[in-house]
Amino acid sequence: MSDGAAASAHAAIVLAAGGSRRLGHPKQLLTRGGEALVHRAVRLAVASGATRVVAVLGCGHARVAQAIADLDVEVHVNAHWEQGLAGSLQLAAHALQEHASSSIAAMAPVARVLILGCDQPALEAAHLQQLLSGSAVAASGCAATVHGERLGSPAAVPVAWLQSMQDLQGDRGFGAHLNAFAPDRVWRLHAPELQLDIDTPENEQAAIARGLLDGA
Repeated sequence: MSDGAAASAHAAIVLAAGGSRRLGHPKQLLTRGGEALVHRAVRLAVASGATRVVAVLGCGHARVAQAIADLDVEVHVNAHWEQGLAGSLQLAAHALQEHASSSIAAMAPVARVLILGCDQPALEAAHLQQLLSGSAVAASGCAATVHGERLGSPAAVPVAWLQSMQDLQGDRGFGAHLNAFAPDRVWRLHAPELQLDIDTPENEQAAIARGLLDGA
């Protein structure tokens, strides 16, 4: 691999451990065009050119893992998924770091990490490419999606920055770190369609009405 390719190489983390309590059934297995959302998220991560894709599963992990069994993805299970996504991020960061000196990692070192969930049915490959491009020019090396007045996922961050965050807790830590940067240091993706994530039955019905999810 050339020095330029190594400098631009990236991994991807797909966060898919949640219990979908408010929705009442696994959001990971909702479908768009017959494809489970978790499969779609992992497929887009792979298609982004990631040298490694890590999916963190939790609630109902056996069924979710089966839904992505045909894809080139490393599956890790967060046994403490109920404590929030911080644990899933730390698990994924550890997985990336654990193999940093392996022969596989040496062949494909990564500088940046895409972080995405599986509950934004409007997510497209172009969004991920924009984040990767944005992170390459941002002063912090971070690119994130605008959600109102806050920044969140999907995002692209330096792998070293992600691995340094040992104080993440619950569901808010990652976003808090992103939003702690001065506004001009993070590249912003303005994609209003990504503000629709599937947390409630109302969100699900709105996505169906927009053609972003299959109906019953």
